[in-house]
Amino acid sequence: MTTDGHPENTLQRVDFRAATFLQSASQISNAPADQGSEVAFAGRSNAGKSSAINTLTGNRKLARTSRTPGRTQLINFFSLSDNQRLVDLPGYGYAKVPLKLKKEWNRHMASYLQRRESLRGLILLMDIRHPLTDADEQMIGWAAAAQMPVHVLLTKADKLKRGPAKSTLLGVQARLLEFGDLVTAQCFSSLKGDGLPELRTQLNTWLTDTSVLEPEASPLDQ
Repeated sequence: MTTDGHPENTLQRVDFRAATFLQSASQISNAPADQGSEVAFAGRSNAGKSSAINTLTGNRKLARTSRTPGRTQLINFFSLSDNQRLVDLPGYGYAKVPLKLKKEWNRHMASYLQRRESLRGLILLMDIRHPLTDADEQMIGWAAAAQMPVHVLLTKADKLKRGPAKSTLLGVQARLLEFGDLVTAQCFSSLKGDGLPELRTQLNTWLTDTSVLEPEASPLDQ
């Protein structure tokens, strides 16, 4: 107990610098055992997803960045501890990816977001200059159907001045009001580290939450 009579929080904060590569999976059936807690990172192929993961963990080589968006279609798992993971989902929305591959990706991602019991939240990355594309909104829709919390990172915030960046954030938050507390948003810059403490706070909240999520019935089951 603390001096004010509240229970003491004995959960340790996540050591993101301890992140190590665990495995890649071509589909959810090849993923690590569905136990513990994990948070997934998703976004368009040019949203800066790998850079954000590398900045978060302080390891510039952890998540590989590619000059060819849409090239990597594997799901990459990174271990933070024996029961905590970060998940790098394949980038989406790249025009040169074959339609058949896009449909397969959609099916796997919808299933993952709505059925993966160890998934505690989704970090959805969007270039602050091009937020809330149709594909982004589809991802939010899948997550909302499973009552899966989403935290939006408006990346590359260093590309805009502070005023326009703040204005864009407010506009995105206004469009997300229909989801209530389920979907939140912030500005982020991998280059300058802006927004990193806020991101770490959100991840700590999800990854140290020992309660079991009970998703609502998935549309995939209907």
